Amino acid sequence: MFDNSEIEEILEKLESMEDEVAAAALLREYNEKSKVLGKLLMKLDSSLSHEQWKAECDQAKAALDQVLEKIRSI
Repeated sequence: MFDNSEIEEILEKLESMEDEVAAAALLREYNEKSKVLGKLLMKLDSSLSHEQWKAECDQAKAALDQVLEKIRSI
């Protein structure tokens, strides 16, 4: 599950950015990556084996972590 304080933190960072276009792009990227991870965690694709599911979850989490690192470095 996602911690609301994490979402509040990133929204605060993005709202403080002067470049609103860049902030919107980062928020869009964050939303896309978290959506992918959320779908995997809910295991909506029953065709995946456990190993495939785990590997895809790990990749999705890493991609989300990269976006979070970009936002936190602002």
